[in-house]
Amino acid sequence: MSNINLIESFQEFKDFKNIDRPTMMSVLEDVFRSMIRKKYGNDENCDVIVNTDNGDLEIWRTRVVMEDGFSEDDDLEIELAEAKKLDPSLEVGDDYIELVTLESFGRRAILAARQTLVSKILELEKDEIFKKYKDRVGEIVTGEVYQVWKKETLVIDDEGNELLLPKSEQIPADYFKKGDSVKAVVSKVDMLNSNPKIIISRTAPEFLQRLFEQEVPEIFDGLITIKKIVREPGERAKVAVESYDDRIDPVGACVGMKGSRIHGIVRELKNENIDVINYTNNLQLYIQRALSPAKITSIKLDDEKKTAAVYLKPDQVSLAIGRGGHNIKLAGKLTGYEIDVYREADELDEDVDIEEFSDEIESWIIDEFKRIGLDTAKSVLALTVNELVKRTDLEEETVKEVLSILQAEFE
Repeated sequence: MSNINLIESFQEFKDFKNIDRPTMMSVLEDVFRSMIRKKYGNDENCDVIVNTDNGDLEIWRTRVVMEDGFSEDDDLEIELAEAKKLDPSLEVGDDYIELVTLESFGRRAILAARQTLVSKILELEKDEIFKKYKDRVGEIVTGEVYQVWKKETLVIDDEGNELLLPKSEQIPADYFKKGDSVKAVVSKVDMLNSNPKIIISRTAPEFLQRLFEQEVPEIFDGLITIKKIVREPGERAKVAVESYDDRIDPVGACVGMKGSRIHGIVRELKNENIDVINYTNNLQLYIQRALSPAKITSIKLDDEKKTAAVYLKPDQVSLAIGRGGHNIKLAGKLTGYEIDVYREADELDEDVDIEEFSDEIESWIIDEFKRIGLDTAKSVLALTVNELVKRTDLEEETVKEVLSILQAEFE
């Protein structure tokens, strides 16, 4: 194996792995000095010159010329008679400098050096990837899906680095196949068995924050601040924003003209419902805004227990709770208060919208009642079981169960 071939093979590593020139030269020099020590026992009198631009390697060994019979260390000294054979002009005390060829180390030593180089360069590359991504935690990255497994998806970035997107960090509606482009935020970077493990996430609040920064220039420029983000990935998110410039409407800027700015974010998050609200230090007003789109009648706070009793008109309760309870849950996380919702009943005979019972009655049953014009609890209770069975496609047992639920509301 020639000098040039060995060095050129590592020039490729340098080009593809983005290892800087000084580091590459240092690694090559260390490896060859190790070869010198194994052969001669000492490398102090040797100069290793590596040119990583053209692949040239030169090893120069210097020995002091000694009188015949007075040489004590052949690695550092050379007797005059032997030196004269190599260069007749040499005298005692001169330095004899010779060029050491790579071939003189032997094939086995060269192969070992090559293996050591491969190992060191790969190790350097792993360290570089770790450092690079450690500094990018919280940033958005874009990659291509390389392989999809049951519990995680392997994504490759534009430099060929491997990123892992666990199932737990994917939005429920996410579906990937090989070759798809994926956008996510760098969530966690660890070194596992000397290999960098880079975890990316599409469910982290930071992902939504970075998307807002990309879509809303006022946030990127610092004119609008995101105070807090809470999410139920794929379902709903609430974003509290604040502007230090009175001329800027933070909510309007985030949503954009006719929703132009927020639509791109919603699409990226698989139609996640995003509520953008104005942050305020007025806790009652903050809770009121957090429960949007519901309209609140009154709020009672318990600052010690961090609880809020919220009173609403019956037709606003379902809006406050939201589908699957997401709205009230996120409002609680956003404000830091446990929120309890109560129906306000000024009149004993007040009617209740049938949609209010969606947590107890299945939606298709409610739709069946609404189809025949019965959209409140009392309008359903006003009819007999037989009449309801005749007018709907519901079974008698189902009707009786619904009537029982509705009657309990007024008892």
